[in-house]
Amino acid sequence: MTAESSAPVPPASAPAAGRARPVALTAGAAITALEGAALAVVGVSDMVSALSGQAKQLALNEFGGAVIVLLGVLPVLAALALLKGRRWGRSPAVLTNSICLPVAYYMVKSGGAMIGVGVLVGLLGLAGIVALLSPKTTAVLYADHEG
Repeated sequence: MTAESSAPVPPASAPAAGRARPVALTAGAAITALEGAALAVVGVSDMVSALSGQAKQLALNEFGGAVIVLLGVLPVLAALALLKGRRWGRSPAVLTNSICLPVAYYMVKSGGAMIGVGVLVGLLGLAGIVALLSPKTTAVLYADHEG
């Protein structure tokens, strides 16, 4: 074992420029990961229902489910990038949280039990946007591009 291989390695999740990761960045990444995971679960559910014979158009549901799963993977990857302090993750994360707002609106408009779910989705989307666009998050993600 050489001295180079036994030297302590900085954690991969440390944000850029050695700054501590703010709570807002962690919260925004967690919300985005939760939304992406929920989207992937919906896609898998769609594919399972098609395979179990509940869907009338097997190929359409299988393809649609696969697309939804892939759409759920991007927010999860963006959240992981944000936790590592990579700037590129913020744009897809903000987009994901922004899409939650019209989804929440239509869920609330449909009535019934969907009202509560729609309110939750809307609040998560708003909280994610606020967390990801907060000044502390911006300062950590763009610290190496200052003046």
